[in-house]
Amino acid sequence: MLQHVTLEIDAGDADRFAELLAAIGFAPVPVPETLGEGIRWFERSGTQVHLMSVVAPVAPPRGHAAFVVDPLEPVLGRLAGLGFEAADRRPHWGARRVFVAAPGGHRIELMEAPPGPS
Repeated sequence: MLQHVTLEIDAGDADRFAELLAAIGFAPVPVPETLGEGIRWFERSGTQVHLMSVVAPVAPPRGHAAFVVDPLEPVLGRLAGLGFEAADRRPHWGARRVFVAAPGGHRIELMEAPPGPS
């Protein structure tokens, strides 16, 4: 189980990124005070996304976080209503996949189902 992923973001992108995560089904969770300022945590089904505000953040050009979202269509509707663009990708295992352009150049993959067993 992946417990969390941390994404470096510009502080000005934090609220917009929080909107995207909420549309996917993530809710804010408390951050330990010992971690200081500029960190926000979100959780869905035991998996967390940590947003860390840094100076000159770097978003990998092809790297991304991927989340299973079923049903996918209502989530895409919420994202479109918030102005987020989603681009369909080729299905690899018979399930629909999209990439969402997230704040700061990050990419988020949403899929209807995970890959089957290897």
